Amino acid sequence: MRYFIELSYNGAAYHGWQNQPNALSVQQVLEETLSTLLQEKLTLVGAGRTDAGVHASQMFAHLDTEVDLPENIIFKLNSFLPSDIAVHEIFKVQPEAHARFNALSRSYVYKISAKKNVFNTALAFALHQELDVSKMNEACEILLTYRDFQCFSKSKTDVKTYNCDITAAKWERNGDELLFTITADRFLRNMVRAIVGTLINIGTGKMDVTQLHNIIKSKNRSEAGFSVPAHGLYLFQIEYPEAIRLK
Repeated sequence: MRYFIELSYNGAAYHGWQNQPNALSVQQVLEETLSTLLQEKLTLVGAGRTDAGVHASQMFAHLDTEVDLPENIIFKLNSFLPSDIAVHEIFKVQPEAHARFNALSRSYVYKISAKKNVFNTALAFALHQELDVSKMNEACEILLTYRDFQCFSKSKTDVKTYNCDITAAKWERNGDELLFTITADRFLRNMVRAIVGTLINIGTGKMDVTQLHNIIKSKNRSEAGFSVPAHGLYLFQIEYPEAIRLK
């Protein structure tokens, strides 16, 4: 039987979602905990990667098991998992359902703290400069007109294509925080953090809005802006076809 797991995590202590040699990952901790509870060696397949230090308020992974999951499996998992990982739902899906390949879209939010706040220093990027949000949103409209985002990708990556379909991108204020949300069918490594850094350069006047066209067309990472810190980035929504879930 194939199951989907919905979870969230604070990524500060982890080297991203995916298993890596000599580095602790969220996937490793969850796999080890599940395997111990079910007394079966289990492997998870995640909806995608998140970089080291990036958080997820909604993440999905799938697993296959012949063991009947106990009704209190979520309670047991959360009892054994560390405080920075939480499982919210486990549900049966179609045998061919895939956490990564069946995802229709993924959405991220980047949080900027506009004023000093002692309660979110590890959860938002402290940036106390004045930003022209209208120009940053003007630049967001430009993002929607392109497909190839190689200029925002890490240079050493194994992707076959740099094409992404960005369907939404915007900045908005929420009290003393400035939030950037972006939705696409897929994201490249470091893509969101590089986009945010580039848009901040536009917001501070270091870069003109129209320069974004040339940056994207250059396909050159060095032409784009800086990469903002990981701790302000959250994966917050992944959408799937309803048909993959078994009733």
